[in-house]
Amino acid sequence: MSQPVPPPNQPYDASPVGNPFAGQQPGQPGVPTGNPFAGQQPGQPGQFGGAPFAPAGPVRNSIGLGLLAAVVAAAVAAGVYGAIVGATEYQIGYAAVGVGFLVGFAAGKVGGRNPALPVLSAVLALVSVYFGQLLGEAMIAAKKLPVTVSELFLDHFGLLNDAWKADAGPLTFVFIAIAAFSGAKKAAG
Repeated sequence: MSQPVPPPNQPYDASPVGNPFAGQQPGQPGVPTGNPFAGQQPGQPGQFGGAPFAPAGPVRNSIGLGLLAAVVAAAVAAGVYGAIVGATEYQIGYAAVGVGFLVGFAAGKVGGRNPALPVLSAVLALVSVYFGQLLGEAMIAAKKLPVTVSELFLDHFGLLNDAWKADAGPLTFVFIAIAAFSGAKKAAG
């Protein structure tokens, strides 16, 4: 609603018309103050049912816990990825991306937004994919040779690494890079 405008050079009559609170000062009984929560204690039920907001949760920024979670996730992911490679006898790119995602997710979820976690999770994702591929090579070789997977890892690691290098093509390094990037990206966000 608009207020009437007085003619020029005449005083304006400020007496309210139709306002029941005119002439009363704020804070008097029956006069709203503009703040519906005025006078309430935090957490006490009032006109609107209590406190309007829940308290914020604690901020996580623990590099130690994030690193521990990333190491555990990297070890588990390497085993699963190695089993997939050993069973299928192929390197599956989505599985390598999953390794990076899992490592980065664990680091970010447990450690929070520490700026060192993306770098550490990328390195751990690289190591995890590498050892997963070595485990897959060992499983493939154990099917064809009269040795066990553990013997290949413990007694013939150099031969196992040489076999991995011989099988590693450009696609292998693309998978490792994608895994590292996805892990770093997830830990950062």
